[in-house]
This record gives sequence, structure tokens and C-alpha cells, in this order.
Amino acid sequence: MTRHIIHTDQAPRAIGTYSQAVRVGETVYLSGQIPLVPETMELVEGDMETQIRRVFDNLRAVAHAANGRLADVVKLNVFLTDLGHFPLVNQVMAEYFEEPYPARAAIGVAALPKGAEVEMDAVMVLGD
Repeated sequence: MTRHIIHTDQAPRAIGTYSQAVRVGETVYLSGQIPLVPETMELVEGDMETQIRRVFDNLRAVAHAANGRLADVVKLNVFLTDLGHFPLVNQVMAEYFEEPYPARAAIGVAALPKGAEVEMDAVMVLGD
């Protein structure tokens, strides 16, 4: 098994012992993204919609670095500190994804890194 590490300066750098993404064959595993601004590594300022958009933008940047796009995502995991924001995730997600949508899970969590309110990770398959 050959692993290729994916990195881009267009998304936040890893804040721990992980890579932004790892490609094995045609499958790319995108690490969790919180609403960090890549240039400052600080949480984006703004409302929850702004935070969700920042997370999708970060995921898109990592997908592009792996020569993919959000349309190649087959599985998306959404972690929210308040599941009341789930309808907003759906609304914003519809602007970033087209049918057929990826499989998805939405999980309520007690806390996220740096006090973020939303985090998402994904699995992407290239080719076809």
C-alpha cells in the first residue's frame, strides 16, 4: 500500500499529528476541518453560516490539492456542537454539492477543537 500525503496552503495546516488528507489508490481521506482561516489559523469571524461555509471552503481546497473536487466526495461526516444548526448545514451544503449527494452522517458532539461549533471530514474517490 502506497500512501500519498496531501497538503495545501489554501487550507489550515494540521494542528496535531495528522495530515490534511491521505490518498491510497483512488481513495482520498480528508481530515476534519473546522472553520479556521488558513492565513491566520484563527476561527473565522461571523455567524454559523459563515463558519459552515469556511469549513466547506477548507474541504474544497484540500480536495483540489488531491486533484479532486467536492463532487468526488462519497462520504461526509458533520460534527455539530448544536444539532439545531443541521437545517443550516443542509441549506449551505446544497450550494456546494449537486445530486447525487454523498452519503452523510451528522453527529452531535460536546466540544470541538479550538472551540469550533462545526467540523467536517470526508472520503473522496477519484477516477471514473
